[in-house]
Amino acid sequence: MTDATDATGAEAEETVLRTTGLTKRFGAFTAVDRVDLAVDRGEFRSVIGPNGAGKTTLFNLISGAMTPTEGTITLSGADVTDRSPAERVGANLARSFQLTTVFNGLSVRENLRLAAQARDFGGMSAARRLFADPDGFEGINGRTDTVLDDLGLRPVADAQASDLSYGDRRRLEVGLVLATDPEVVLLDEPTAGMSGDETDATIALFEDVLAEQTVVLVEHNVDLVMRVSDRITTLNAGQVVATGTPEEIAADDRVRDAYLGGYTA
Repeated sequence: MTDATDATGAEAEETVLRTTGLTKRFGAFTAVDRVDLAVDRGEFRSVIGPNGAGKTTLFNLISGAMTPTEGTITLSGADVTDRSPAERVGANLARSFQLTTVFNGLSVRENLRLAAQARDFGGMSAARRLFADPDGFEGINGRTDTVLDDLGLRPVADAQASDLSYGDRRRLEVGLVLATDPEVVLLDEPTAGMSGDETDATIALFEDVLAEQTVVLVEHNVDLVMRVSDRITTLNAGQVVATGTPEEIAADDRVRDAYLGGYTA
């Protein structure tokens, strides 16, 4: 199934993430079925759909956690279909997960510094890391400090991650993504389990901190999706049902039948 973005001319030059015919089968079951997705540079794209629609599997394919059965994935025009997750981080892609994946035994600062270091040194051999330019570590420390400030985590920078509130843990996870300095950010249900106030704070975070990134969001909170998205792609049974602006998606009968039900803007 096909995204609405054309793949020709000047518009193609603005497409930073593209999947073509992306398919993932598990035996006789097809979780992702010929998905064509084109996300423009600087766009905030959300992916919605009922449970089992293939959203997380799509993220797993794009991030390299799974290998597609068929199809291709490109980042800024480069084919990354066969690249490892670490190599995709080096190609300016980063992803958060549904469940918090912070290192509980480390401080907030140490968590962020490890993530920042992974961008510069994750793909190096041990010998190359040993003889790496020390100036690179200054850059890592600087990026760590920037993320601490951007996310408002400076007051808890030296606290162990295990001692954080749930909301701060989720913010730290977003920080782990940002610390790799990505161009494309995949966010998998970042507000899951949050209170209303924490969700509002996360929306403000998206609007302030992620304004320069290209973001692809999987989220069940429809109000949040409608508020932050430039465009929305709806999946059902592994296929793209529709792609459009929030207004177009809210008015689409196919999307209503597949997912939105009685939602009204």
